[in-house]
Amino acid sequence: MSGKEQDYYRSLYEVAKVINSSLDPASVLNKIARQVTEALKLKAASIRLLDKDEKRLLLGSSHGLSKGYIRKGSVDVNKSGLDQEALSGKNVTIQDACSDPRFQYPEKAREEGIASLVVVPLVVDDKSIGVLRGYSDTCREFTPDEIEFLTIIANLSAIAIENAKLHQKLKLDHELQEAFDYRLFED
Repeated sequence: MSGKEQDYYRSLYEVAKVINSSLDPASVLNKIARQVTEALKLKAASIRLLDKDEKRLLLGSSHGLSKGYIRKGSVDVNKSGLDQEALSGKNVTIQDACSDPRFQYPEKAREEGIASLVVVPLVVDDKSIGVLRGYSDTCREFTPDEIEFLTIIANLSAIAIENAKLHQKLKLDHELQEAFDYRLFED
């Protein structure tokens, strides 16, 4: 087994561990972004989730991106061809982010030192809920193995997000039921 494959397995193990040990979406997504960055030896990674209107991608987590880049502006789905493609279920790679018209903020990418990127959808029940992005500071092609690894991580991320949402819903339902039961016995 090559060193790269060992990095992938180690990262998958770490992601699975954090998903099983925490229902806090922020900590899970932070760990995932860090693991992706390290395993693929990237400059950075981010996870963006669709807002309730499905018009913008909101930052769920990132690792390796500057605060200035993170605050560059909203990612509007209708202005980002690469995210439109990814949200339709495709894996998207861009070798030159600064010149590709599908990228919404090419000037900010140049300032950040982003050369290439890969975007894979986060999918739950055949519906895209966001994207996982990997950013490289050198122009590169992402290999099929790297894209497969990212797809697996994206699927695990989507499961983690859904588990956290379900947990929050169950917790709220339980609290409401307790409040209702308390009022019944109080009367």
